[in-house]
Amino acid sequence: MVCLGNICRSPLAQAILESKVDSEKVEVDSAGTSDYHVGDLPDDRSLNTGKRFQLDLSKQRGRQFTVSDFDEFDYIFVMDRSNFNDVLSLARNEADKAKVSMILDKVSPNENHEVPDPYYGKGEEGFLKVYELLDAACDRIAKELS
Repeated sequence: MVCLGNICRSPLAQAILESKVDSEKVEVDSAGTSDYHVGDLPDDRSLNTGKRFQLDLSKQRGRQFTVSDFDEFDYIFVMDRSNFNDVLSLARNEADKAKVSMILDKVSPNENHEVPDPYYGKGEEGFLKVYELLDAACDRIAKELS
């Protein structure tokens, strides 16, 4: 799960998908394309949104996406076009590129809808909307993985 800073959208996506899959069989992680928040806890609003839905994000820490993530993970879900382009710019080959997709394509295939960044000025309502979008996408991902 990849967003810009790894403190809002991708930590929520990680926690949501983790709650829907068998942790013995599926590893879920998140990262940011920037290094703005490496080592930081998720944003308080993400933490609170998670708590509202019985998800604990408190053990997550921000990290930056790296080329080695292509080796570590089979699927790389990004939140928006900017993240998509940033991740693709690190791809070494077609196999790496094939792992990357827009997360909301799971709900609306090939429409490239973006998960809006709730960080600036969206308040609790923006984080709840992000949760709803990610929850629907993670339902589909979990079903595909099972």
